[in-house]
Amino acid sequence: MAAGEPQAKKLKLEQKQLSENVLFGMGNPLLDICAVVDKDFLDKYGLKPNDQILAEEKHKELFEELVKKFKVEYHAGGSTQNSVKVAQWMIQSPYKAATFFGCIGKDKFGEILKKKAEEAHVDAHYYEQSEEPTGTCAACITSDNSFQLLCREKKCGRQKLVNRSLVANLAAANCYKKEKHLDLEKNWKLVEKAKVYYIAEAATFAREQGFETEDIKEIARKTQALPKVNTKRQRIVVFTQGKDDTVMATENEVTTFPVLVSDQSEIVDTNGAGDAFVGGFLSQLVYDRPVTECIRAGHYAASVIIKRSGCTFPEKPDFH
Repeated sequence: MAAGEPQAKKLKLEQKQLSENVLFGMGNPLLDICAVVDKDFLDKYGLKPNDQILAEEKHKELFEELVKKFKVEYHAGGSTQNSVKVAQWMIQSPYKAATFFGCIGKDKFGEILKKKAEEAHVDAHYYEQSEEPTGTCAACITSDNSFQLLCREKKCGRQKLVNRSLVANLAAANCYKKEKHLDLEKNWKLVEKAKVYYIAEAATFAREQGFETEDIKEIARKTQALPKVNTKRQRIVVFTQGKDDTVMATENEVTTFPVLVSDQSEIVDTNGAGDAFVGGFLSQLVYDRPVTECIRAGHYAASVIIKRSGCTFPEKPDFH
């Protein structure tokens, strides 16, 4: 082997160009509507600080009132859409490396959601229908009137602590029609074009499988050993546990990986951490990089998102 050849191979790997639509995600799209509200607004709709609920009949007017009464920010949301959005951010180029399918309504919130997905450079193809409005998630932010002293690089500042009350109305997200969207030739071509597919699993997976254990390592091992149609490629299972170690199960072993340690004073919002981990993981998986590298990217993405409000990120990642 000639001198310098390993370095040349490494450079070639780093410069590998992805094609558009290499990553495919499908799930429940929601338009996140974020605003700082007052206690009276929470009380009116029976909301609690730092809570997550599904919208009921009494919350019907909440979303419109939030927009009319307060200054709001919009973001493309929903678990899977968050993940492909973060993956696209990590990938950077080309735009539209990530594809997303889901259902929205033919309304103003749907139009805003399409615009926000486009701004994130995600190639979103929504099934649009008129029976239900676009799914939304209201992020009602309130201050608890206490302050935390922050000292960074010998410069002290004061940061107001905030609470987030999340109210999700799935609405149109539940109305996806496979035969009217996924089965269309132009859409199915996008599915065939992808190399990596992601659809979020239910949190009750282990219980539904009858594993009869709450040990995360054992659940990972049992999940890895489930019957698999494609026997040419082994299943790899990755479970996140918030601030605790990430668990990976392969055919031969179960391994744990510590998450990146963050200064507690820098943590703003942990709600999008799991979605961000998936996005970071997928951003390296599309390059066929080792799973350990995918996990490292997942930990990086999560560490960035928890320091910001909502599932948002800076213009470019600093991942090497």
